Amino acid sequence: MAAKGIRIVLADDHAIVRQGLSRAIQQEDDIEVVGQTSRGGDAVELVRTLRPDILITDISMPDLNGVEATRRIIDESPEMKVIALSMHSSRQFVIEMFRAGARGYLLKDCDYDELVAAIRTVAAGRTYVSPSIGDVIVEDLLGGAAVGAPTASSVLTQREREVLQLMAEGRTTRQIALQLHISPKTVEAHRLRIMNKLDIDNVAQLTKYAIQEGLTSPDI
Repeated sequence: MAAKGIRIVLADDHAIVRQGLSRAIQQEDDIEVVGQTSRGGDAVELVRTLRPDILITDISMPDLNGVEATRRIIDESPEMKVIALSMHSSRQFVIEMFRAGARGYLLKDCDYDELVAAIRTVAAGRTYVSPSIGDVIVEDLLGGAAVGAPTASSVLTQREREVLQLMAEGRTTRQIALQLHISPKTVEAHRLRIMNKLDIDNVAQLTKYAIQEGLTSPDI
Protein backbone atom coordinates (compact mmCIF):
# COMPACT_ATOMS: atom_id res chain seq x y z
CA MET A 1 0.00 0.00 0.00
CA ALA A 2 1.36 3.42 -0.95
CA ALA A 3 2.20 5.82 1.87
CA LYS A 4 -0.19 8.70 2.42
CA GLY A 5 0.91 12.27 1.86
CA ILE A 6 0.89 13.90 5.32
CA ARG A 7 2.59 11.99 8.15
CA ILE A 8 1.45 12.85 11.70
CA VAL A 9 2.75 12.21 15.22
CA LEU A 10 0.21 12.63 18.04
CA ALA A 11 1.23 13.67 21.58
CA ASP A 12 -1.42 13.73 24.30
CA ASP A 13 -1.39 12.26 27.79
CA HIS A 14 -4.97 11.01 27.43
CA ALA A 15 -4.92 7.69 25.57
CA ILE A 16 -8.58 7.92 24.59
CA VAL A 17 -7.92 11.24 22.83
CA ARG A 18 -4.92 9.89 20.92
CA GLN A 19 -6.65 6.68 19.93
CA GLY A 20 -9.84 8.42 18.86
CA LEU A 21 -7.95 10.95 16.76
CA SER A 22 -5.75 8.26 15.25
CA ARG A 23 -8.71 6.15 14.16
CA ALA A 24 -10.44 9.17 12.64
CA ILE A 25 -7.36 10.51 10.88
CA GLN A 26 -6.53 7.13 9.37
CA GLN A 27 -9.78 7.36 7.41
CA GLU A 28 -8.42 10.34 5.47
CA ASP A 29 -6.93 9.54 2.07
CA ASP A 30 -4.02 11.95 2.42
CA ILE A 31 -3.13 11.78 6.15
CA GLU A 32 -1.68 9.02 8.32
CA VAL A 33 -0.61 8.73 11.96
CA VAL A 34 2.91 7.28 12.16
CA GLY A 35 3.48 7.62 15.91
CA GLN A 36 1.81 8.37 19.24
CA THR A 37 3.00 9.26 22.73
CA SER A 38 1.74 10.56 26.06
CA ARG A 39 4.89 12.51 27.00
CA GLY A 40 6.59 15.61 25.65
CA GLY A 41 10.08 14.14 25.87
CA ASP A 42 9.01 11.11 23.87
CA ALA A 43 7.41 13.43 21.30
CA VAL A 44 10.80 15.05 20.75
CA GLU A 45 12.35 11.61 20.21
CA LEU A 46 9.57 10.44 17.88
CA VAL A 47 9.90 13.54 15.73
CA ARG A 48 13.66 13.03 15.65
CA THR A 49 13.42 9.41 14.52
CA LEU A 50 10.24 9.32 12.42
CA ARG A 51 10.60 12.73 10.75
CA PRO A 52 6.85 13.33 10.37
CA ASP A 53 5.40 16.28 8.52
CA ILE A 54 3.40 17.49 11.51
CA LEU A 55 3.34 17.02 15.29
CA ILE A 56 -0.06 17.51 16.90
CA THR A 57 0.51 18.10 20.59
CA ASP A 58 -1.32 18.91 23.78
CA ILE A 59 0.23 21.50 26.09
CA SER A 60 -0.15 19.81 29.49
CA MET A 61 1.88 16.58 29.51
CA PRO A 62 4.06 14.94 32.16
CA ASP A 63 7.86 15.37 32.32
CA LEU A 64 8.00 17.86 29.44
CA ASN A 65 5.03 20.02 28.44
CA GLY A 66 4.01 20.79 24.88
CA VAL A 67 5.50 24.29 24.82
CA GLU A 68 8.95 23.05 25.87
CA ALA A 69 8.73 20.07 23.53
CA THR A 70 7.89 22.40 20.65
CA ARG A 71 10.84 24.65 21.48
CA ARG A 72 13.24 21.71 21.41
CA ILE A 73 11.82 20.34 18.17
CA ILE A 74 11.94 23.67 16.36
CA ASP A 75 15.47 24.34 17.66
CA GLU A 76 16.60 21.04 16.14
CA SER A 77 14.44 21.16 13.01
CA PRO A 78 13.15 24.64 12.14
CA GLU A 79 11.21 23.23 9.21
CA MET A 80 9.10 20.94 11.43
CA LYS A 81 5.44 21.91 11.68
CA VAL A 82 3.63 21.77 15.04
CA ILE A 83 -0.08 22.14 15.77
CA ALA A 84 -1.27 22.65 19.34
CA LEU A 85 -4.53 20.90 20.24
CA SER A 86 -5.35 22.07 23.75
CA MET A 87 -8.08 22.78 26.25
CA HIS A 88 -6.37 26.10 27.09
CA SER A 89 -7.79 29.17 25.37
CA SER A 90 -6.15 31.93 27.42
CA ARG A 91 -3.72 34.34 25.81
CA GLN A 92 -0.56 33.13 27.56
CA PHE A 93 -0.93 29.54 26.31
CA VAL A 94 -1.71 30.55 22.74
CA ILE A 95 1.07 33.12 22.50
CA GLU A 96 3.67 30.90 24.18
CA MET A 97 2.96 28.07 21.74
CA PHE A 98 3.37 30.35 18.74
CA ARG A 99 6.51 31.87 20.25
CA ALA A 100 7.85 28.33 20.65
CA GLY A 101 7.37 27.79 16.92
CA ALA A 102 3.92 26.24 16.50
CA ARG A 103 2.17 26.79 13.17
CA GLY A 104 -1.36 26.09 14.35
CA TYR A 105 -3.54 26.21 17.47
CA LEU A 106 -6.94 24.62 18.03
CA LEU A 107 -9.09 23.91 21.06
CA LYS A 108 -10.04 20.35 21.93
CA ASP A 109 -13.73 21.11 21.57
CA CYS A 110 -13.29 21.97 17.88
CA ASP A 111 -15.05 19.98 15.16
CA TYR A 112 -13.06 17.14 13.64
CA ASP A 113 -13.42 18.78 10.20
CA GLU A 114 -11.66 21.86 11.55
CA LEU A 115 -8.73 19.76 12.73
CA VAL A 116 -8.39 18.15 9.30
CA ALA A 117 -8.55 21.57 7.66
CA ALA A 118 -5.84 22.81 10.02
CA ILE A 119 -3.61 19.83 9.22
CA ARG A 120 -3.89 20.46 5.49
CA THR A 121 -3.40 24.21 5.92
CA VAL A 122 -0.24 23.79 8.00
CA ALA A 123 1.07 21.03 5.72
CA ALA A 124 0.75 23.49 2.83
CA GLY A 125 3.05 25.92 4.64
CA ARG A 126 0.47 28.27 6.08
CA THR A 127 -0.51 29.06 9.67
CA TYR A 128 -3.83 28.03 11.18
CA VAL A 129 -5.51 29.79 14.10
CA SER A 130 -8.89 28.55 15.23
CA PRO A 131 -11.55 31.26 14.89
CA SER A 132 -12.42 30.66 18.55
CA ILE A 133 -9.06 32.09 19.65
CA GLY A 134 -8.49 34.56 16.81
CA ASP A 135 -9.16 37.54 19.07
CA VAL A 136 -6.21 36.55 21.26
CA ILE A 137 -3.81 36.84 18.32
CA VAL A 138 -5.29 40.11 17.12
CA GLU A 139 -5.02 41.67 20.59
CA ASP A 140 -1.39 40.61 20.85
CA LEU A 141 -0.54 42.02 17.43
CA LEU A 142 -2.23 45.31 18.26
CA GLY A 143 -0.38 45.51 21.56
CA GLY A 144 -3.49 45.51 23.66
CA ALA A 145 -2.21 42.63 25.80
CA ALA A 146 1.45 43.59 25.84
CA VAL A 147 1.44 44.75 29.45
CA GLY A 148 1.18 42.11 32.13
CA ALA A 149 3.00 39.81 34.50
CA PRO A 150 6.15 38.14 33.17
CA THR A 151 5.66 34.60 31.92
CA ALA A 152 7.67 31.55 32.96
CA SER A 153 9.50 31.59 29.64
CA SER A 154 10.61 35.20 30.12
CA VAL A 155 11.68 34.76 33.75
CA LEU A 156 13.14 31.25 33.89
CA THR A 157 15.72 29.47 31.76
CA GLN A 158 14.78 26.29 29.90
CA ARG A 159 16.51 24.13 32.51
CA GLU A 160 14.76 25.99 35.34
CA ARG A 161 11.39 25.42 33.66
CA GLU A 162 12.18 21.72 33.35
CA VAL A 163 13.14 21.48 37.03
CA LEU A 164 10.04 23.43 38.06
CA GLN A 165 7.74 21.15 36.10
CA LEU A 166 9.26 18.02 37.63
CA MET A 167 9.11 19.53 41.13
CA ALA A 168 5.44 20.40 40.60
CA GLU A 169 4.78 16.82 39.50
CA GLY A 170 6.16 15.52 42.82
CA ARG A 171 9.60 14.30 41.75
CA THR A 172 12.30 14.19 44.42
CA THR A 173 15.64 15.94 43.99
CA ARG A 174 17.29 12.62 43.20
CA GLN A 175 14.63 11.68 40.64
CA ILE A 176 14.97 15.05 38.91
CA ALA A 177 18.75 14.70 38.86
CA LEU A 178 18.55 11.24 37.30
CA GLN A 179 16.01 12.29 34.69
CA LEU A 180 17.86 15.44 33.64
CA HIS A 181 21.33 13.84 33.95
CA ILE A 182 22.57 16.44 36.40
CA SER A 183 23.75 16.23 40.02
CA PRO A 184 21.42 16.63 43.02
CA LYS A 185 23.43 19.72 44.00
CA THR A 186 22.69 21.26 40.61
CA VAL A 187 18.99 20.54 41.08
CA GLU A 188 19.07 22.26 44.46
CA ALA A 189 20.84 25.25 42.91
CA HIS A 190 18.18 25.48 40.20
CA ARG A 191 15.42 25.25 42.82
CA LEU A 192 16.95 28.09 44.83
CA ARG A 193 17.24 30.28 41.73
CA ILE A 194 13.65 29.49 40.74
CA MET A 195 12.36 30.48 44.19
CA ASN A 196 14.42 33.67 44.16
CA LYS A 197 13.31 34.70 40.68
CA LEU A 198 9.64 34.03 41.40
CA ASP A 199 9.76 35.26 45.01
CA ILE A 200 8.10 32.01 46.11
CA ASP A 201 9.41 30.10 49.14
CA ASN A 202 7.39 26.87 49.21
CA VAL A 203 6.66 23.95 46.92
CA ALA A 204 2.87 24.32 47.13
CA GLN A 205 3.03 27.82 45.67
CA LEU A 206 5.56 26.71 43.07
CA THR A 207 3.18 23.95 42.02
CA LYS A 208 0.31 26.43 41.75
CA TYR A 209 2.51 28.73 39.64
CA ALA A 210 3.55 25.85 37.34
CA ILE A 211 -0.10 24.94 36.74
CA GLN A 212 -1.06 28.56 36.05
CA GLU A 213 1.79 28.87 33.54
CA GLY A 214 0.82 25.66 31.76
CA LEU A 215 4.05 23.89 32.69
CA THR A 216 2.03 21.05 34.18
CA SER A 217 -1.57 20.06 34.82
CA PRO A 218 -3.42 19.47 38.10
CA ASP A 219 -4.36 16.06 36.67
CA ILE A 220 -0.73 14.92 36.38
